[in-house]
Amino acid sequence: MFGEEIRYAREQAGYTQEELGKLLHLDRTVVSRTEGGRRKPPLDEVVEIGQLLNTGDLLMRLYGMVDWNASIDHPDWFQERADLEAVSVALRVYQDSMIHGLLQCRQYAHALFANGAVALSPKEIEERIRARLGRQSRFLAPDGPLLLVILDESAIRTAVGGPSVMRRQMEHLLRVAQLPNVIIQVAPFSNRRTFVKTAMVLLELPDGERWVYSESLDRGHLSDASDTVAKHQRRYDQLRAECLSEADSLQLIADALEGYRDDEQRARRSRLAEEQLQRGRRRGLHRGGIRIPRPRSGA
Repeated sequence: MFGEEIRYAREQAGYTQEELGKLLHLDRTVVSRTEGGRRKPPLDEVVEIGQLLNTGDLLMRLYGMVDWNASIDHPDWFQERADLEAVSVALRVYQDSMIHGLLQCRQYAHALFANGAVALSPKEIEERIRARLGRQSRFLAPDGPLLLVILDESAIRTAVGGPSVMRRQMEHLLRVAQLPNVIIQVAPFSNRRTFVKTAMVLLELPDGERWVYSESLDRGHLSDASDTVAKHQRRYDQLRAECLSEADSLQLIADALEGYRDDEQRARRSRLAEEQLQRGRRRGLHRGGIRIPRPRSGA
């Protein structure tokens, strides 16, 4: 309701979102998120908007009625997170068990979707892969937003899709880690005191607003409550202090890559040996045919 009233007043005053944003020294996307009810504006901004759009005390009264600290917890949770991600200037990520979506290569993403809990058609799998890779484009660029990712060592060691897929994924991690805006660190199994129970993302927006996102089994939880964000930021900083350095993290990934290459070669040799054995058996059957014992006389 608060955002809708701003939109109505803006249109009545004859401003576009971009024009109002310039008057407020804000990006158009920030105005859009405010009008969509996805952003809590600071109090001085509400006062300025009221003056520019001549709303009297309406916005201030509505502002006081909104529960701004309520966590967003609803079925379209991922789209809400994606909207924030699309305008963020920095992401700080902790991911366990699997590689974070913004760092996944195509083969890894395909293996996840093809073997997920929900059966998907080939078309649905391709659509989801395309959407995931599309989210990566603004981050995996030399001038992209800061992307600081802490990967639990379990994400490196858990073989998704087999050694061939993991080899490609490790190569991808080493490649994107060369970008100036991407930092990858590994939280090792050993020598840790801080454990985070679930994957999480700390998002920083152009106006300095901060959000935290985490997931449970079947939904996501998004909050901009200052105490919640501060609590998760503190845990993230504690965990990062216990991580391997960036250089040591990349060395661990490089070592894992060599291990997956060895596994891939062993698997290839095993397949070749099995194929040769099967061919030998087929040749033997072809030469001698199948021997069917004849019944004895008098039987």
